Amino acid sequence: MKKITLTLLTLFCTIGIYAQQENKFRVDFGIGYTAPKGGGGILVNLEPKWNIKDNMAVGIRLGAAAMAKEIEISDDESSSEAKLSSNGSYVGTFEYNFNNGNSSFAPFVGAGIGYFSIANLEFSSSDTIEGQTSLDASGKIGGMLRTGFDWGKFRLAAEYNLIPESEVQNLNGDNTGEIANSYLGVSLGFFVGGGKWGR
Repeated sequence: MKKITLTLLTLFCTIGIYAQQENKFRVDFGIGYTAPKGGGGILVNLEPKWNIKDNMAVGIRLGAAAMAKEIEISDDESSSEAKLSSNGSYVGTFEYNFNNGNSSFAPFVGAGIGYFSIANLEFSSSDTIEGQTSLDASGKIGGMLRTGFDWGKFRLAAEYNLIPESEVQNLNGDNTGEIANSYLGVSLGFFVGGGKWGR
């Protein structure tokens, strides 16, 4: 038991002797769950960053999210679930970490703005409107808010992606509904580079 305790203490101290440092490069990796309106899916993020201060970083989040979302059809005031292929995002980010330099636990908040590609639409059920509608799949400029924490080299993050809605159109080009593109994402991952939190 003493050996296990000593090993854990040594490991904790080893983790704590390195710190995030100004002008260091790091890369975050994350995989998780998305929660759009009326659906769900998975996400994968890769985010290269540059530490502009010991507790501040700027970067670019390269992300993909595959999900099914609810569509609101205005013709009959009904809704239908739709299956979408992977959406992409290219978001410039800023992050501030709350860490006193003495712990490997570092809560953070952040925000970003960038480009979100919107996937083409496929209906997952045999609805009467299938094959008679199309989705405005043009890319959108949107924002992102995040919070979470780093613990050693591990990372847990919750992000809300604010993306303008897309219009659903019939064969005549009339808008028949809309689809919400904003979604919440929760991811678990790790980072490499940049040192470790704590001293």
